[in-house]
Amino acid sequence: MKTAVYIPDDIFTIAEKVARRLKLSRSQLYAKAVKEYIHGLESNNITEKLNAIYSDNTNESKMDKEIHKAQLDILEKEDW
Repeated sequence: MKTAVYIPDDIFTIAEKVARRLKLSRSQLYAKAVKEYIHGLESNNITEKLNAIYSDNTNESKMDKEIHKAQLDILEKEDW
């Protein structure tokens, strides 16, 4: 689809240099940039949903407390 958009001069200049360096057309560069931006928004949305699920402390773990303690003990011994 062909469309016209306004891009500030400074961003246009940088985009032109990047497109040349990557050997992409202007259209290819802008399409990739929009795709990556949308992907980032979707990823943030997934992260927010997971954070909401896991921040709910009313869900008691079904893991045996002794196994959980053993796992934590092992992690404490690891070099991070």
